[in-house]
Amino acid sequence: MISFPNFRFALPIVVGLALCCNAFAADAPAPAPDKKPLPVALVDAFNVLSKGPHKGFRANHAKGIMVEGMFTPSPGASSFSKAPHFAKAVKVLVRFSDPTGVPTLPDADPNASPHGIAIRFTLADGAATDIVSISANGFPVATPEDFLAFLQAAAQSGPDAPKPTPIEKFLGTHPAAVKFVSTPRPAPVSFATLAFYGVNAFKFTNAKGVSHYARYQIIPAAGEHALSDAEAAKAAPNYLMDELPQRITQGPVKFHLLAQVAAEGDSLDDPTSTWPPDRKLVSLGTLTLTQTVKDQATAQKLIMFSPLNLAAGIEPSADPVLLARPAAYGVSFSQRIQ
Repeated sequence: MISFPNFRFALPIVVGLALCCNAFAADAPAPAPDKKPLPVALVDAFNVLSKGPHKGFRANHAKGIMVEGMFTPSPGASSFSKAPHFAKAVKVLVRFSDPTGVPTLPDADPNASPHGIAIRFTLADGAATDIVSISANGFPVATPEDFLAFLQAAAQSGPDAPKPTPIEKFLGTHPAAVKFVSTPRPAPVSFATLAFYGVNAFKFTNAKGVSHYARYQIIPAAGEHALSDAEAAKAAPNYLMDELPQRITQGPVKFHLLAQVAAEGDSLDDPTSTWPPDRKLVSLGTLTLTQTVKDQATAQKLIMFSPLNLAAGIEPSADPVLLARPAAYGVSFSQRIQ
């Protein structure tokens, strides 16, 4: 059996996964009569972990803050994809979040990483397209079914669980999950000093029909900066949610949107398989965030971001985790608007 000397710290990260918390393959076979549909089972698993559901909040990434601004495409973005927001500047709505379904989670708690970012680009005629990413480069499992098993194992592994616990057994057969939970992720100074990564690949096609597969990277213009352990221990429970609006009053918060382009042999449908850092990076543009959204509670409750809300020129890969997410997002959305 694998020994996990730091597992007390890793387990919160297990149950606090960022934006792929809800998973279900749209073309999966119908569940057996005695089983819940997979999207329902996954939302229920998050509710068990958070002692929810919490009325009006998401099953995962319950705590967040929304800001708005503009996206300005880079000069060469339109040659990478014909998507309309890569041709001209558009308004954006951005939600930063802590994982788990606990709306009162302290921002520097180990549960609060990896964090999430969701971006909505406003297009013509009321249309929109979204990006949903997390502050981790890679994912712990490759399928929605394994993700459900992951969450259920975590829920069954309390302090009184017999050894080896269900989560220890799971990690013993899933090396990518071991890597994920053992990667240090210190609390950031600000959402504005945190990098985010798209763990799923998309197909980008330009007006000439030339296509490339790529994953998003969202890099802070202010650089990446984290709190020390001592600073994190003293951080106020809502320090990230309070700091970002204050920072924006002093000037715009900016992020660079990049596409990491796959090379031959790179896995396109396995989110546990990260690509080497020497892969080509294409600059897509700059997010400039300038104000905080008013009436946060209502705005956050009524919006549902989806990684498959795509514009022409961007298509999903065959990644089962990517294809799975919207169905369970819908389950979570239906719970919070009741």
